Formats: sequence, structure tokens, C-alpha cells
Amino acid sequence: MPTTMIPSRRRAMLVLPLLAPLFAAVPARAQSPPPATTPPPAADAAATDFWTRSTLFGDTGGFRTKLASVGLSVGLEDINEVFGNVTGGIHRGADYDGLTMLSFGLDTKAAFGWEGGVFNISAFNIRGRSLSAANLLALQTISGIEAEPTTRLWELWYQQSFLDNRFDVKLGQQSIDQEFLISQGSLTFLNTVMGWPMVPTADLYAGGPSYPLSSLGVRLRARPNDNLTLLGGVFQDNPPGGPFNADSQLLGSTRWGGNFNLRTGALFIAEVQYAINQPSNGQSASPNDKPSGLPGVYKLGFWFDTAPFPSPQFDSVGVPLASPSSNGIAAQYRHNLSIYGVMDQTLWQPDPQAPQAISVFARIMGAPGDRNLINFSVDAGVTLKAPLPTRDSDTFGVGVGFAKVSPAASGFNQDQNFFSGTFGPVRSSETFIEVTYQIQATGWLVVQPDFQYIFTPGGGIVNPNNPSKSVGNEAVFGVRSTMTF
Repeated sequence: MPTTMIPSRRRAMLVLPLLAPLFAAVPARAQSPPPATTPPPAADAAATDFWTRSTLFGDTGGFRTKLASVGLSVGLEDINEVFGNVTGGIHRGADYDGLTMLSFGLDTKAAFGWEGGVFNISAFNIRGRSLSAANLLALQTISGIEAEPTTRLWELWYQQSFLDNRFDVKLGQQSIDQEFLISQGSLTFLNTVMGWPMVPTADLYAGGPSYPLSSLGVRLRARPNDNLTLLGGVFQDNPPGGPFNADSQLLGSTRWGGNFNLRTGALFIAEVQYAINQPSNGQSASPNDKPSGLPGVYKLGFWFDTAPFPSPQFDSVGVPLASPSSNGIAAQYRHNLSIYGVMDQTLWQPDPQAPQAISVFARIMGAPGDRNLINFSVDAGVTLKAPLPTRDSDTFGVGVGFAKVSPAASGFNQDQNFFSGTFGPVRSSETFIEVTYQIQATGWLVVQPDFQYIFTPGGGIVNPNNPSKSVGNEAVFGVRSTMTF
């Protein structure tokens, strides 16, 4: 049976649903940005109070301060989480997964007097077992750090600023989810698509150059004024370099981050960002520097991929792939594209100099319905900073995500039913809600209990363990800890 658009995150774990005769496989893992890899400022890390400093090890006997004096910085972060589903899915149970990330930065001015230069290299270790792959089979997977276990080089780039930091260029191996398509409000949440949305996850080769992968490219950024930012770049679109439906993140040297593929196509991406009511110094407002209204950021962008993309529904001569007379070779489209919009807006902030605030975010994306698995996705939510007395650094949030299966992918299911004479499910859409509470336990430790409920997992697919039923709605509980060393 021909497969539809499946990102590479867990293809090896989708053998059971691929064998089911009455439905097409669904994507198993999306991508999202992990926590920021920028090493902490040396002055902050050097704080002496054990409970409030930003890193567990502090200045380690002056070591960080000495490194900073020659332009070097080191960041080390460790994430551990456990999630379990108590309803729905193809199994019930709990799984552990984890991520350790190491990064090095070099400020060229401090190092050897070169103004405006920054060099960055980062790597990570991914471990554990994906609950989304083993139990849930959801499109919008529950954790942004879920990926195939490995130890990998991630990013390797150099950035140079010009014109008093109004313009900068970044060259090298990059993960574009660190700068493009970002909603600050959504990053409070743990579901994968709150970081890297469902449309590029499902529709690009291997989900695109985003965690846990990256690609060679160049990124340009301009700031004509304090409110407007223009962001654009071109990247290799296929980090592993394999075929669209067999593009594993562990393919060849991709396993350790050594695959710099330049053979598939180019991914062009551009974004306009407009910020309103921002303090002119970029920091919290002061009595002499108070914006006239509540702060917000609005973004509009698009991406365009020059590579060929297979049809989910028809073969190379126009016969449905589900037909017994099909040649099994999917028709190819010459390119792919998407447009998107992002909004982050504060709705309530009684004191501009205090952390307490209610903010909302929304991100909407669309893509062609003839060559993609997902042609529309939206995620949105509301967050409350400092929800309780004395808990100024905590955040409470409620979010929702929606992914619509494309007409072509749904049409494939309809064709299966027609040619087999059965009444199997036709995929339509998937929705999840997430309720989370981010606890800043210490300056260097965050603990986050989390609840997610997924409606019509996979858009509505047959349970491979019971072909007479679809995969049931899933209630998932979990907790994550993030420690900065």
C-alpha cells in the first residue's frame, strides 16, 4: 500500500498502522524548538545565591567569568519528562524521554577585537521512548523533545552584525525553528506543534530543518526601526537527504549530525515582524519609558520549497494510488509552499513594572491541499504570568491545536473504501487541548506538570489492534523538569 506524507520522526515505529489495509499511515512526530541554547550571561551565572542564580553550578570558582573575559560561553541544559495516557490510544501506559543539550558561544570582539561577530556550536543527546509513537499515533505529538534516540551535532554557524546591529547575517548549519514561526506565548506549552507547527512538520521533507535536525543555509535580518524586523533566508530543505516518504532522521551520517545534504531542493522563507508598545530599550518599562498601550508582536510570513513533492492520492499517470491498477509511483508536484501569521498580544498588565500579565497567542498556517497531508493548522492559547502570590516567575496556560487533513489525503481513504468495497474511516482533522503550569522552582530548575486531551487522534484512524474501532480519544498526563547547569 502506498504511504502518504509521513515525517521521518518515527516512521520505523509506524509498521503496525502501515500494515492496516483500510487506512493510510499518519505522521507520528512533529518538531518544535527545544529550550534556548544561548549560554547564560556570565554575570547572572556568577550570582552567589544557590537558589536564585540561573545555573546550578554558578560561576564554578570563577571559571565562567574567565571564559567570558576572552569571549567564550558554555551552556548545558538537561530535560527529563514522563508522560502517560490513561484513556484511548492503541495502548495505555507511561514512557520516559530526555534531552541533554550542550552549546558553546564565541564573541569575536571579546576574543580578538572583531566587532559584531558571534560563533555558535551546539550538540545534544536524545534518549528514552516516545509515548506518541508507542501509544498515541497522534498527528500533534505531546512533547517537543520526542525524537529518535541519538547523540548529534545540531547547529554550527557564524553571525555577523553591521550598521550598529541594524542588520546581521548568519551562515552555516541552522535549525530555522529557533527564529522563524515563533510565538513567544506558545513556548510555554509542551505539545510539539506549539513550537514547530503541524503544516511544516507534515509537509516538508523530514519536517524541514528544525529540531532535532538542521541544514546549511544563510539567514538575513534587518531592523529598520525599533518596531519592524525583516527576516529571510534560504536553506537546504531536506536534512537527511533521503526520499520524501523514507527520510529518517537517522539516515546515514544524519545520525550524528554530519550530513550536509545539498541535493534535494532549496527552502526559501521570509517573515515580517511588527512589534507594538515595546519599551524603547527592549526591557521592562520604567516611569520615563512607558509605552502607550499593552505590548504585542505580529508576524506574517511564507515558505517556498523548490523540491518535488509526491501526491498523496494519485500515481504518475493519474490513477488513484489505492486502485489495483495503479503503478504505485506517486505523481510529483514541482514545488510546495505555505503562508502563515502569528500573533502575541498582552491583554492585561496592571503594573508595567511587575511580571503579572495575561497574554494570548495565535498562529495560523495554510498549504496546498493536493500535495500535502495537512493543508491547514492553527494553534492558540492564553497564559497567565505570576498566577499566584509570591510566584512571580510561574506561568499558567491553556492552549489548543487543530490540524486539518488535506482533501488529497482524505481522498486516498475514500479511494481505498471504493476499491475495496469497505467502509473504513476517512481522516478529517485532529484537535488537542493542553493545560499546563510552569513552576520556577529555583533559578536553575523548572518543573512543569501538564495535561493534554487529544480528540480523533491521527485525524480519525483505525486502531491497528482492533480494526472495528478507531483510535480512541486520549487523556495524557505528564511532568517535565528542566535543569540549567
